[in-house]
Amino acid sequence: MLDLSGQTVLVTGASRGIGKAIAETCARAGAAVAVHYGRSADAALEVANACGPEAHLFQADLTDLDATDALFDAVAATYGRVDGLVLNAGVARHMPLDADTATWHADWQDTMQVNLRAPELLCRHALDHFRTEGSGRIVGIASRAAFRGDTLDYMSYAASKAGLVALMRSIARGAGSDNVKAFTIAPGFTHTDMAQDFIDEYGPGIVRDDLALNDLTEPEDLAPMVALLLSGHADHATGCTIDMNAGSYVH
Repeated sequence: MLDLSGQTVLVTGASRGIGKAIAETCARAGAAVAVHYGRSADAALEVANACGPEAHLFQADLTDLDATDALFDAVAATYGRVDGLVLNAGVARHMPLDADTATWHADWQDTMQVNLRAPELLCRHALDHFRTEGSGRIVGIASRAAFRGDTLDYMSYAASKAGLVALMRSIARGAGSDNVKAFTIAPGFTHTDMAQDFIDEYGPGIVRDDLALNDLTEPEDLAPMVALLLSGHADHATGCTIDMNAGSYVH
């Protein structure tokens, strides 16, 4: 049983899907969980209640620069210390090549803001805090799309996740001497609302035909690995990317 007792962990995008599973798994392991959400207040409250009395809600629209910039410090002020940051929040905009330029630009900006710019801002604050406190761990939830690409309609998503991988590796290289570790999880298709939208558009075969296992990955399949990385039992894997995609790379 992983023990995160005494740790405070901020999970972005924790109101549903992968973030919800991570938040609840960390809480069961003993962590105090800061539950971030953007718009889904009721769902986030359910997660916070499931995470126990030490969980608190933090609302921030990650497309808003000021709100994003204030999030980490708000969590640190509430708890006094943050030990782990899980960069889970993400968007995947359907962006057909024949969209008008204004729409394309707006969707590209939102994708990069939520998936890459917000993590970068949060990491800046986290690095300053972790150096002061003497240690810290960051886990970025990227995607296999960062390595194998995606459809043309979702290439902005793939590009943003590739940037997140590079961000985690840079922090691992540059801040290791400050006792800060950074890791990446790269899921494939996972049973979430985001994935369902993609499946509805392209058909179930785009998922099923690509897996070595019989079942689609569930959020609960990913969460224990995140808890392991936050626990300190895998610190010498800092800088790594862990593929969790039901064997779709090797099938």
